[in-house]
Amino acid sequence: MDIKAQLRAQHIETPSWAYGNSGTRFKVFAQRGVPRDPYEKIADAAQVHLFTGVAPTVALHIPWDRVDDYADLARHARELGVGIGAINSNVFQDDDYMLGSVTNPDARVRRKAIQHLLDCVDIMDATGSDTLKLWFSDGINYPGQDDIRARQDRLAEALTEVYARLGPSQRFLLEYKFFEPAFYATDVPDWGTAYAHCLRLGPQAQVVVDTGHHAPGTNIEFIVAFLLREGKLGGFDFNSRFYADDDLMVGAADPFQLFRIMYEVIRGGGYTSGIAFMLDQCHNIEPKIPGQIRSVMNVQEATAKALLVDRAALANAQTAGDVLAANAVLMDAYNTDVRPLLADLRQEMSLAPDPMAAYAASGYPEKIVTERVGGAQAGWGA
Repeated sequence: MDIKAQLRAQHIETPSWAYGNSGTRFKVFAQRGVPRDPYEKIADAAQVHLFTGVAPTVALHIPWDRVDDYADLARHARELGVGIGAINSNVFQDDDYMLGSVTNPDARVRRKAIQHLLDCVDIMDATGSDTLKLWFSDGINYPGQDDIRARQDRLAEALTEVYARLGPSQRFLLEYKFFEPAFYATDVPDWGTAYAHCLRLGPQAQVVVDTGHHAPGTNIEFIVAFLLREGKLGGFDFNSRFYADDDLMVGAADPFQLFRIMYEVIRGGGYTSGIAFMLDQCHNIEPKIPGQIRSVMNVQEATAKALLVDRAALANAQTAGDVLAANAVLMDAYNTDVRPLLADLRQEMSLAPDPMAAYAASGYPEKIVTERVGGAQAGWGA
């Protein structure tokens, strides 16, 4: 197995919103030089690809990345050496959505939300994107507030209409989140709910696993293995969590978990089957572009370690019931320092062996601080 060849083919998508000012509900700390529009967000994403070589697409968020001409935005991306990735919809920030979007008891609000999702498919057509990402904040905060089953019916109706609008080479990924902002009952709270809806719709509907959207102690790699086995794992939103949906840099909280997830992806054939490896992070205190570069490097390291697992030795130990030997095979791979391997790989790709240092020395950080004076900075929700 040529590990370097497999690593060279890796594709990690970065999110446009990570390059603007973002943070928690309590405070957003503005930074100098952050983008003022979607064109500048894509320019920053192109820097991540320039120094890592494995981040060739950037996800958009609508309406945060709304422009008059999406085909022109896609052209701009191509000129910078990247492409448009997933289109992320937003049906959670309008005042009309206080009681939900596609599951709202008001038919007018449901129609408005569904139309936004259909508009996002139009944007996919214009940009060449093949993936629509759906996340709904819909749910209820109090017992009796609404009919739980009726909300599932409304959700199914909305998803059916959006699914029918997809082109033959397009898909949507349904995301789940077990709480927040709906604290009593969330309409898509777990992978099982997302899976059930996608299963009814067909092969162009799949589940996306956000690594921060789980209760403490959840075995995410089991979810990954199950969805892969069923052909319903469409992608990841990679980030880290300590308590809830913390949206920290992937691998920051539990790099061993990231390794375990990547092992199941590789073991299940997902590494080469079109699964989208996307970052979903809201950097609040760290610089934007270096934060994305570090996250990409963390995913690379976890992937390299997962590729190093001696699967024949592991299978033999498992078959023999040798618990310690089986665990040792995994731990040997995880404890391997893969940084020299990745440094060699980057040099073979005509890249600097240390992307963080290369970016810091490139002059780009100083350039954007100087050039991006004036105007409204992009931020969470804008």
